[in-house]
Amino acid sequence: MDIDLNSITVEDVVRILSSVGYVADKRIATAVFLAIRLEKPLLVEGEPGCGKTELAKALAEGLGTELIRLQCYEGLDASKALYEWDYPRQLIAIRLLERFAKPEEIEREIYSEKYLLKRPLLRAATSNSEKPPVLLIDEVDRADEEFEALLLEFLSEFQITVPEIGTIKASKKPIVILTSNRTREVGDGLRRRCLYLYISYPERERELEILRRKVPGISEKLANEVVDAVRLIRSIDGVVKKPGISETIEWARALKEMGFTELSEEAVRNTLSVVLKLPEDIEKVDIESLVSKVKR
Repeated sequence: MDIDLNSITVEDVVRILSSVGYVADKRIATAVFLAIRLEKPLLVEGEPGCGKTELAKALAEGLGTELIRLQCYEGLDASKALYEWDYPRQLIAIRLLERFAKPEEIEREIYSEKYLLKRPLLRAATSNSEKPPVLLIDEVDRADEEFEALLLEFLSEFQITVPEIGTIKASKKPIVILTSNRTREVGDGLRRRCLYLYISYPERERELEILRRKVPGISEKLANEVVDAVRLIRSIDGVVKKPGISETIEWARALKEMGFTELSEEAVRNTLSVVLKLPEDIEKVDIESLVSKVKR
């Protein structure tokens, strides 16, 4: 969509996301709107599979801008998040230049920007596209606390310091979305720099609408029964890995591909492992009772 971000509205955000199949309620759209207009990062927390990562993807696609993704993990450091030098090319340049260039000239050459390998944060800061890119910092809770400290300068000033070159400041601030599954608490310093959104399991009608969009051609009966069955599974005491929206979609796709137009005990028994990924969770489901409740 060709929309001026300086005059974007909450209703525009709803339409942008809807145009690429992301069903957003007003609360989600308002958080995204504020992140864009206030130029502040948006921290999105919630259960796995509830559409946190998909929100950033849908926003980038809907705006027609670049999505830059930084997948976080334990041990993530500056060389993978910010930048690193292209050492092989620097060595070749040194060998070519050392015959006729002075040492200080060689140093200026090899520590120039053309030998800099830009990782996600630096790519976002130096983007020269017409619209700001969407920077997705995914599962920030999986990274170390040391990495959070590294993020603070970037999220405060949208700048990165490269000792050999100087400070590189973003001419156009990226739209930043951080996601967290709350495997650990994100630090206060990072939270203070962000707007906040919590995405939980959607209301029934919203989940049904998502399913209709993501699984075109699914029978209305099957769509309703899958949504009801998943909601019942989430309510079972002791289920460790409760299914998110992504599991609802995958289950519906699997059932549709197998030719089912409604839920049956056979359908559930053969495909329950699509929606539940732990054997102990599968054992907690009384298939006969589940199907009976859905059919009421």
